[in-house]
Amino acid sequence: MKKIKKGDDVVILAGKDKGKRGTVTNLTGIDRVTVQGVNTVKKHQKPNPSTGAAGGIINFELPIHISNVALYNVAAKKNDRVGFQYDSEQKKIRVFRSNGEKV
Repeated sequence: MKKIKKGDDVVILAGKDKGKRGTVTNLTGIDRVTVQGVNTVKKHQKPNPSTGAAGGIINFELPIHISNVALYNVAAKKNDRVGFQYDSEQKKIRVFRSNGEKV
């Protein structure tokens, strides 16, 4: 089970967007995540008539390393580490380390 999943609310810990919050939109490989509104870059693209793509400047998000993000704990209003516990049916669940609350 992964500590960070698609749809989680995360805080950026390092880099040019340090301190920003966003939602994980994509997991790329083992150790990279794409966060909505974070690490945006501009790309100058030529038009491609065969595919119908228009040219111009395109904004998009690049993936960042998973070690540079942490889950946001709404109850504590800060970023938090994640641990694992087993519930009553012996199912593995994610919990916040600071207060033991279920993610």
